Amino acid sequence: MFLSVLFLIIAITFVLNFFLLIVMVFLEKRKPQNIIAWLTLLTFLPIVGFGVYMIFGSGLSVRTRRMIKRKAISERDIIRNIKGIQSLEEAKLDGILKDDSELVSLCYSFGSYPIPGNDIKIFTNGEDKIKSLKNDLKNAKKSINMEYYIFANDKVGNEIMDLLCEKAREGVEVNFIYDSIGSRKTRRKFFRKLETAGGNVGEFFPPLIRLINMKINYRNHRKIVVIDGKIAYTGGVNMRDDHLGRSKKLTPWRDTHIRIEGSGAYALQNIFLDDWRYCKNDNTPPKLYLENGFFPSPQIRGNATIQVVSSGPDSQVQKIKETFVKMILNAKERVYLQTPYFIPDDVFFAALRIAVKSGVDVRIMVPMIPDKKTVYLATLSYLKEMADLDIKIYLYKGFLHSKTLLIDNNKLSVGTCNTDNRSFGLNFEDTAIIYSKQINEQYSKIFEKDIKNSQLVGKNYFQKKRWITKILQAIMRLLSSLL
Repeated sequence: MFLSVLFLIIAITFVLNFFLLIVMVFLEKRKPQNIIAWLTLLTFLPIVGFGVYMIFGSGLSVRTRRMIKRKAISERDIIRNIKGIQSLEEAKLDGILKDDSELVSLCYSFGSYPIPGNDIKIFTNGEDKIKSLKNDLKNAKKSINMEYYIFANDKVGNEIMDLLCEKAREGVEVNFIYDSIGSRKTRRKFFRKLETAGGNVGEFFPPLIRLINMKINYRNHRKIVVIDGKIAYTGGVNMRDDHLGRSKKLTPWRDTHIRIEGSGAYALQNIFLDDWRYCKNDNTPPKLYLENGFFPSPQIRGNATIQVVSSGPDSQVQKIKETFVKMILNAKERVYLQTPYFIPDDVFFAALRIAVKSGVDVRIMVPMIPDKKTVYLATLSYLKEMADLDIKIYLYKGFLHSKTLLIDNNKLSVGTCNTDNRSFGLNFEDTAIIYSKQINEQYSKIFEKDIKNSQLVGKNYFQKKRWITKILQAIMRLLSSLL
């Protein structure tokens, strides 16, 4: 009797799995590597695979995609209505952008406007970023818009939350978004303190009930703060103590975050408002954001021009990945990449191969100490192929959480996006493309300093791995599009 029931369950599961594959191929039109990964899991672990797919694999519903699109504000339309911002053609002919007109046009086609006159400050650790952020929050006069993938109820989380509550009580408009999955360990009552103080809180993709979330695979991985529409922050540092290097397990913690002062804050303001309008089902007419000071008059604060590119599973186009690929293919001298997870798809892999074969100095830096061992096994598998191409591979002696791409002597990307399928296709991400020789030179020195705290590894390093590790690497690589 038991065997008959078990056989029936397995048979039904196989039929359901077959229909899932039909859906993936003909309705969702997923990429071949994703289909192969799911096929492998559904074939060898049919019952477990079906459960995993129902939780992690199902795509965003048509209703969700339409609502996100309906709530979105065109960054280009907002910025074009601000007096004093130069036109796209003026930007492409102005100084450093002249040589990068193709990249500028690509990002513009994604809705990102090139904005000049920004002062950029780079932080290489969380403590310095938090110190600067606290000072800016205390000086906020009109508005604070903030969203974080992880916002913890710990020392740093409480310090920032207390500041937000204080500013809300003073009459500053405070709007705050947290990701349901990234901040799952933080109870909702922690965020209610801000609402009690007069602030506004939104939860991105909240579950039907606390322990069941059918959108668990899609996360708002952004870290954005915009103060008075003039100062903005983005990068890798979440609001949690270990991201400030306060955890003994992952030390030293090396991260990269930036502070933008100038009209470049408009772009991150726009991204935040898109997320806010979706989270809160907000229908505020866009012109009111201009009238209420969310996009103040342009002010020249520095010499850097930036374009902020955002991407997410609501779009079929992987905008940040395509931007990175264009940057790599356009490189003439060097490509320096820092990422905690390196799981490139065929397109990204080919771009790096073309670059190094064209004589470009390509260097990839990842952590020596992983925080996610399964993802790290897949990372090592891909790094071995990079080493076979004579790309320089550096293992940072600690945990490297930076998401940066330095190109030649005039471009730097800093943001929230890792070099993997999750960040490129499943998460909501952002990255700031900074056009500045000065900022590029500054980060080049930071990268060289990181090299001194890293181990350069070649083909032999990967060949000496134990056979069991190589098997696990092969398995994780096979499933890499699902990680």
